Parts: sequence; structure tokens; C-alpha cells
Amino acid sequence: MGINKNGLLAGKVAVVTGASRGIGEAIAIRYAMEGARVAVSARTVNEGDHKLEGSITGTTDRINAAGGEAVAIQANLTAEADRLNLVDETEARLGPVDILVNNAAVTYYMTLPEITEKRFRLMWEVQVWGPLQLAQLVLPGMVERGGGRILNISSGAAIHPDKTQPGHGGTVYGMCKAALERFTTGLAQEVYEQNIGVNVISPGLVATPGAVYHNLINERTKNIVQPVEHMAEACLRLVHGDAKQLTGRIDHAHKVMREFSLDPAELI
Repeated sequence: MGINKNGLLAGKVAVVTGASRGIGEAIAIRYAMEGARVAVSARTVNEGDHKLEGSITGTTDRINAAGGEAVAIQANLTAEADRLNLVDETEARLGPVDILVNNAAVTYYMTLPEITEKRFRLMWEVQVWGPLQLAQLVLPGMVERGGGRILNISSGAAIHPDKTQPGHGGTVYGMCKAALERFTTGLAQEVYEQNIGVNVISPGLVATPGAVYHNLINERTKNIVQPVEHMAEACLRLVHGDAKQLTGRIDHAHKVMREFSLDPAELI
């Protein structure tokens, strides 16, 4: 398919956090394929800077080599200065933000007695306060221009677990994602009249480097793994069209794919 500069997101500027690898990388690429100018953000700048494969330089190189437009902006979302700089630098290099995708996550699978305050605050900062502040930073411009989109990436961990099943140390992670979902629906209500769509979506089980690292892909789960292209396509669908008709949703990728009869595009 390649880059379509006159595609569904032509003229739009998108910020995607956690876009050095996995789901965030796929979303950034899919948006660029539809003509968006994309700010690709994460902590990992170059390949080898992190124990997991992937980098924001690699993602932007992939987009730009195909004829798209992307810039790499390093950001540690636990730091307020980095959150402020992410929006400022995006606007300076690409223009006002039309689409914000809060995908970055930090996950520790530990039981409650094992969780330290430092790790709790780190997960909360990246997955709740960070998305909230980034939304605060881009909303005034969206209101001024008459519309915009905010998409938050959640997880099945937000769903209340079956108490009879063995746990895997996901209590705090699930709590953060549940908070992110409630934030989404509340903000959607607040900005409905401003033509700003705010949604949250969870992937199925995707074989990202992080999922493999945490051993989420195993003999028990390998048959339910979904291609990352499905998540990218669903995330594209939630950021175009009539914002008032597509807001306040708590979605899952496979449901969006089915509802809108989507065929996932092959990523560049």
C-alpha cells in the first residue's frame, strides 16, 4: 500500500508515545501511511539503547524511507519537562497536534507485597498522569481549531479478574489501565461539544517485544495471538470521521475490526 499523502489523515499531525516498538510503532506507521505527519516518541532513541529491540530512530527511518513524514522526539514520560517538550517540539517541527495517542506503558508484574512505592508511582505516572497531562497540553489547540482526537491504549488487565483463577501480579497494572479508561470516558463527555473524540482501545494478545519478554506468549496463549496490524487498523478507524459519532468508547481491537468490516493493511 505504501504512503498515501492524500489519505484519511492527510494534513493531520499525530503524536504517538511508546512508538519505538510493538503496538506504538505499528500505529505510527499506519497513521503515516494515511498521510499524517507523525511525532514518534519513546525513551529509546537508537537500536541497542534498550534490552528490547526497536527505537524511535528506527520507526522514523522506516516511515521516511517510504516517503512519509515523521520525526523522533525522545521523551521519558515520568518527567514533566519531557512531556512539555514533546508537545512543544512537535508543534515547532510539524505543526499543531490533531491526534494524540497515549500508548506508552511501564509494567511490573508483581504481587502487592512486592510492589514498591517507586514502582507504583512509575506505573501511575506513565499510564495515568502522563496521558492526562499530555491531553491538557494539546486540548487548547484542538478546541481553537474546532476538533481533534485523543486515543488511549488500554489492556484487558483493566477488566475485573475472576477471583477463582490464579493471579499473575497484574493488580497495580490493571488498576492503572482501569483509571485510564475512566479518564477517557470522562474527558469524552467534557469535550463532546468541541468536536474532540476521545476513545480507549485494548489490543488482543499481540506478540510485541514486551509481550514476549514478559512471557505472555506461551503454549497456553500462542493460539490466540493477533497480528499487530489488526490493532493498528482499529486505532486508525478511531481517529477519523465524525468525532461526535465516535467518542467515549471503551473498545477492543477485534470488535472494532468486526464492527467496521476492516481489512488490516500491510505495514510499510
